Amino acid sequence: MKIICQNKQVGFKYQLTEKFEAGIILLGPEVKSLREGKANLRESYAVFKGEELYLLNCHITPYKNARVEELDPKRNRKLLLHKTELERLLGKIKEKGLTLVPTKMYFNEKGRAKVEIALAKGKTGRDKRDTIKKREADRELRRVLKKHS
Repeated sequence: MKIICQNKQVGFKYQLTEKFEAGIILLGPEVKSLREGKANLRESYAVFKGEELYLLNCHITPYKNARVEELDPKRNRKLLLHKTELERLLGKIKEKGLTLVPTKMYFNEKGRAKVEIALAKGKTGRDKRDTIKKREADRELRRVLKKHS
């Protein structure tokens, strides 16, 4: 599995509950650009339009050697999931007020582009402070253990 890009801010901004692997519909030049690692998931999110799931605001830099006209780098891209998974996600989003955020984009063993999306609930300011305290405490503990070993 070759990771193309990760959204590292997701763990800080949201509490992740469930993760799903989704296929993504891309055009040829976009795939070549992904193979070069030119993608960004920082401000992207997934949303339902009807019964279909789309990835919005995912930036894929246009491939420089493409012969076709320029594609919009932030165009909406359809995500591919099984119908039962889509129905389950739609129900959870409506029921609990959760959102879908992409955590990483990668190529699987067969060379297909995949997006890992997670059901997430936004953290409050207090939750974020707790996360920072826990991270700093873990870092200090590792530093002390490293010093004594």
